[in-house]
Amino acid sequence: MIYVASVHYGRMNHSENFFCREGGIKMDDSVVIRTNRGIELGLITSPVQEQDREDVKGLGEILRKATDEDIKISEQILTVKEPEEKQYCNEQIKLNSLPMKLADVEHLFGGDKIIFYFLADGRVDFRELVKDLAKNYRTRIEMKQIGVRDEARLLADYEHCGRELCCRTFMTSLEPVMMRMAKLQKTTLDPSKISGHCGRLMCCLRFEDSTYAELKKQLPPKGTIVVTNDTMGEILDYNILNQTCYMETIKGDRITIHNDDIVERKGKSKVNRSHNKFNKKKTENPETGKQNKGQKKDSKKA
Repeated sequence: MIYVASVHYGRMNHSENFFCREGGIKMDDSVVIRTNRGIELGLITSPVQEQDREDVKGLGEILRKATDEDIKISEQILTVKEPEEKQYCNEQIKLNSLPMKLADVEHLFGGDKIIFYFLADGRVDFRELVKDLAKNYRTRIEMKQIGVRDEARLLADYEHCGRELCCRTFMTSLEPVMMRMAKLQKTTLDPSKISGHCGRLMCCLRFEDSTYAELKKQLPPKGTIVVTNDTMGEILDYNILNQTCYMETIKGDRITIHNDDIVERKGKSKVNRSHNKFNKKKTENPETGKQNKGQKKDSKKA
């Protein structure tokens, strides 16, 4: 019999399933865990499940519930050791004239390893730096190169919405976010409004992308000829969330209908609407095909 729960740990907000052979732990408990990096402090973020099995392959281990002394040691690491290690590493980077920027330092709870997160444009030969750090702290040293999204994940706090960054709270991996997602959701395309602290497109654009894509499939594409109980016409535009369509009827009227009002779809219109009389300015005389004089003067004034 084992107990399994999801545990949140590490500076990069890892979240994995861990097992414990003894009960007495519950959600929101701080626990001491063994990961592939070493001994760390984590937080249980899911209900503890009792499972009747012995196979623990692929699971980390919860060693025990964290004590008050463990919490004090963790606070000392955060407030004393890591700032000192960051300062020393920055001094060595400057001394060795290395083209890199130190973003943060993570000193594991058990002291098994110190991880230095840095940014650089390309590969950096930091062998001498690692030797200096290992000699000074006498533990395993890991230099981890990160990107701007990871830097925001480590250092930033709150986003435009007023909530703490998603990548700091619940996201376990940073998936790519594309401009087509913003276009599909018809958000503003102003980079300053849809970019996060990292300067990249905000991750929340990805959260609703699948919903928007599924709702869009239910709507007729632009240019489709549709029939309702009252009229027939061509779809000009649509609102994905409201499931409404803006259409031009055969009489030339433009109306808004709900997707449920459509009783038949007759396929795409053969009219090239980009050159349609409804979309271009009427600057020609329909009889002669020549530009009207009055309109020509107005265009000169403009």
